[in-house]
Amino acid sequence: MLQTIIVILLCVVAAIALVPLLSVLSVSFSSRLPVELNSVSFWPKGFTLESWKYVLDRPDLWRSFTITLVSTVIGTVLSLLITALTAYPLTKKEFKLGKLVMIAAVITMVFKAPLIPYFLTVKEIGLYNNPLVLFIPHILTAFNLVIMRTFFQQFPAELEEAAVVEGAGYFRTLFSLVLPLSKAVLATLGLFYAVVIWNQFQHPLLFINDPDWFPLQLKIRQFITSDNEFPIIGDISQLNYNARTLRSVTIAFSIIPIIIIYPFLQKYFVKGAMLGSVKG
Repeated sequence: MLQTIIVILLCVVAAIALVPLLSVLSVSFSSRLPVELNSVSFWPKGFTLESWKYVLDRPDLWRSFTITLVSTVIGTVLSLLITALTAYPLTKKEFKLGKLVMIAAVITMVFKAPLIPYFLTVKEIGLYNNPLVLFIPHILTAFNLVIMRTFFQQFPAELEEAAVVEGAGYFRTLFSLVLPLSKAVLATLGLFYAVVIWNQFQHPLLFINDPDWFPLQLKIRQFITSDNEFPIIGDISQLNYNARTLRSVTIAFSIIPIIIIYPFLQKYFVKGAMLGSVKG
């Protein structure tokens, strides 16, 4: 009985979460007149692809998409590498400073850096108006470090001892044995890092001032807040889209890639997400 109630509640929460997405998608595929009459709810009216064709023909959108995609891929790979290289030594008794490092990591989870000193520091090291700022500051987070460290602590010691007997050092053991058997935690943390980098808004808003380097989220903000970003050329009565349908397309365009990737990682996600609560 309890399990049934939980399933029903989760289904209700999932349906509520889908409402905004369905609304945006419906508007993006609807023609101009139903949208102007506010008659579109969760199903397109006057189905058309003209809004999508108009938006997808914009080179500035694809430039922002490419910047976000490249920074997400590079940032996720580097983040997983740095997190693994940091977490693995913390599981070894030989590393005497392990506890001190973990205390320092936990402190960063409780006390965030003040905004102005953080801004001045990042600017001072040359990351202002630099696309590297889109992923370098996110390359290691304490929460993900704790999760990966916990997973490595649960790794069978017998396998590592066998690798040592075969003459493998720490680096070879990590890259040849531990990481290939750590798909669950790598997929989970990879998704965590990728979502943060892909969806970041405040960070590039602070440090990216050149429109040529705008990531996708800043470009979408520009589309939504500016009435001049979608000039309606020609007789509006002959067009099957308006500014609202075009803005809905850009929002959907930014969401779809993450939605496509998630099902491929779902089988690892549930297991990996629980790793940090099993052992401290």
